Amino acid sequence: MRLSLEDRLFGCLLGQAVGDALGFPVEGRPPTICAAYVDDVLRRGRARSVSAESFAFGQYTDDTQLARELVISYVNRQGFDPADYGKRIAAIFVEGRIVGRGRITEAAAWRLAQGVPWNEAGASAPAVGNGGASRAGPIGVLYNYDGERRKQVAADQSRITHTDPRAVAGSVAIASAVALAGQTIQFDRTNFVEALSEEVASTNDGFTQALRRLPTWLRLHPHGAATEIAAAGLGAGEYRKWDGISPFVTSSVLWALYSFLRSPDDYWETILTAIAVGGDVDTTAAMAGAIAGARLGPAAIPAQLVRHIHDRGTWKAFDLKSLARDASQIAQRTTTPSQPAPQAGESSS
Repeated sequence: MRLSLEDRLFGCLLGQAVGDALGFPVEGRPPTICAAYVDDVLRRGRARSVSAESFAFGQYTDDTQLARELVISYVNRQGFDPADYGKRIAAIFVEGRIVGRGRITEAAAWRLAQGVPWNEAGASAPAVGNGGASRAGPIGVLYNYDGERRKQVAADQSRITHTDPRAVAGSVAIASAVALAGQTIQFDRTNFVEALSEEVASTNDGFTQALRRLPTWLRLHPHGAATEIAAAGLGAGEYRKWDGISPFVTSSVLWALYSFLRSPDDYWETILTAIAVGGDVDTTAAMAGAIAGARLGPAAIPAQLVRHIHDRGTWKAFDLKSLARDASQIAQRTTTPSQPAPQAGESSS
């Protein structure tokens, strides 16, 4: 059964928030610690026994905060307005509401706060973090039927903070993955990767070539695949000190996609795969969760975790549901599915 646009958007936001919150307690930790956390805590139903820093269990980070702010801006402006979204990014930093801030995004936020226009505030190469990609998921639902507009919005929202073509490509990849993931009930991994590569091809060739290697990596055990993916696309000196998947946009987006593609019909396994190999696991689990949540809907996300999701006691699951309802109503009024988006394959795999 196909999901409504509202359920897909709520699933995307909720799937991201839960993945983000579960990864937060072990963010930046090495593979050994993250694997033990997955096996001894998450698989045993003990997630609530571990929290991050001084936050109550269920707190999500900047990845979900900024994805949520994008949707709030979309609702307030009746569509995507990069200048308005830039102001929201600046405000959440200036007001001290951000959780787990990214260095590149923070620097851009302060430039925005000082009056630098949205299209001039973003960091250029070699700033290739995953900040833009981590908040791009909802775009894939809001612009599901308009591939060109979806890619433009994903690219523009990335450029507010990250202008390196690889960072832009990562944002387009996540938005496109969310769109493609929900377009078929029977899922074909090979066709999905091919369609996704075509979506990203005009953005950055190197990123596209890395995407095309996903079917090969999917034949490997997660820890073997993680070793190769962690090194994919790295230039000299870029993010090489990380143990696990770094915030480098190419490897972190690839790992989120790998995690989803290993179990496209099992949200929980997707999140566990994203976290188990260590590194920037709140972000990889957030991105993987956004894709899986958009495909499978809110009912596929463990209810015992959903009820604890929050942002310092606010913006809980009910609030995200209300936001998804308001945004989906606007999307339905302003987009027309006259030409369905390319299918990601109809045969099972």
